[in-house]
Amino acid sequence: MSPILARLAGLRGTVVVTLFLILVLAIAVQGAFSTRAQIAATFLREESLERAQLALADVRLFQEEEEHAVRAYAITHDPLYARTYADAARRLDQRASDVRQTLIDERMTRAREHLEHYLALQRQWRDDLAEAVVRGRESSRETIDAVTSRVSQLERREIAYLRGRLEVRDRALAVRTQYEIDRTLYIRAFWLLVFGILAIAFNAVRSRLNRELGEERALTEILQRAIRSETVPLPHCEVGAAYSSASGALVVGGDIYDVYRLSEHLALITIADVSGKGVQAAVLTAFIKYTIRAIALRRRDPGAILAEFNTAFAHTVPDPELFVSMFVGILDTQSMVLRYASAGHDAVFVRRSSREVQPLIVTGPVLGVMEEPFGSLVVHLDDGDTIVLATDGLTEARDARGLPLGHEGAVHLIARSTADPQALADQLVAYARARSGSRMRDDVAVLAIRVHPVN
Repeated sequence: MSPILARLAGLRGTVVVTLFLILVLAIAVQGAFSTRAQIAATFLREESLERAQLALADVRLFQEEEEHAVRAYAITHDPLYARTYADAARRLDQRASDVRQTLIDERMTRAREHLEHYLALQRQWRDDLAEAVVRGRESSRETIDAVTSRVSQLERREIAYLRGRLEVRDRALAVRTQYEIDRTLYIRAFWLLVFGILAIAFNAVRSRLNRELGEERALTEILQRAIRSETVPLPHCEVGAAYSSASGALVVGGDIYDVYRLSEHLALITIADVSGKGVQAAVLTAFIKYTIRAIALRRRDPGAILAEFNTAFAHTVPDPELFVSMFVGILDTQSMVLRYASAGHDAVFVRRSSREVQPLIVTGPVLGVMEEPFGSLVVHLDDGDTIVLATDGLTEARDARGLPLGHEGAVHLIARSTADPQALADQLVAYARARSGSRMRDDVAVLAIRVHPVN
């Protein structure tokens, strides 16, 4: 063969190999984008199912809030409980509508029938009992409890069934997502070994998918935190709150604060720090929030509230290593008197209008460790005084040398901060994060309430 022909043959072979490589690369890239689209669609369905599970949990919580409000109204005839009942009923129906839409999208016909049965039971309870009580018809507490208990038992079965079906579908989608990812990797493993360039391409696609999944789930956890901690406007008061997570990863913290109206002039103030992280801590924060509210609707003594919650905690949470530090206060916004009890939660202060900072002492041990009585104390507030509640992420914020801010440091920091409650809460959280830098070990939550007595 002449050199020219040999050169042409070699050139033709190079062209063929190059075209083959281009074809393989095009198929691999097209397959990667197709798989990504399938996985993205599955992620969207997973996200929809997770939102439906959250909405279903809200439905159950709002149902309990309806029941507590009706019981409280039957006892006190306080219009606040009638409004609380109406608001809870409206929000329950909204969240149930969200669950219904997901069941329709997922074509879960049987589960939708159970949801409609649950809503029918709830409507029947409202029509037969709740609406009559709110409109003034007298019913004994025994009658209310008996009817509500009977309906709730049926409703709990329906909620449990729906929760189970959503979890099964969610797990199936997660398995399917993992299967799609694994299938993509296995099918293209040969090409990854042969063509180094494809390894870079596929690794980039996989990394991007994992990053997107992490960002979506992190956003979901942040939204859950926002839902768990709440404040409401209080008469003659200004309320500010701030929160900062120790990590942007998929970690659920155990810090919670809550401001809840018990009547026209009484407000429940709660801040708590649960040991541990993850889903278990998230469940406990929801348990704390609504259990304390329910107890406070029946009791007005903070020490008694903590004692009853401690008993409920011991019988509900099986893990003996979990415990909770908590501060519970009942603020009378008319007389400006704060009655409180503290279960091992020492990061609570009263900043006087003169900038003098008074720490509020602990009145009992942390919850979940032992059963002991919890004392209650009274603090009288004047115009311009501010109640500052924080979790131990503030006092435990460590500098570059590893030294914590400490209790005394927190007192000085609060004394130097601005008087505006929201700005004060923001400043304390920002200081804790700046002091800790990238070594922030714990979440920090701050709640500030400044009072202005009635003229």
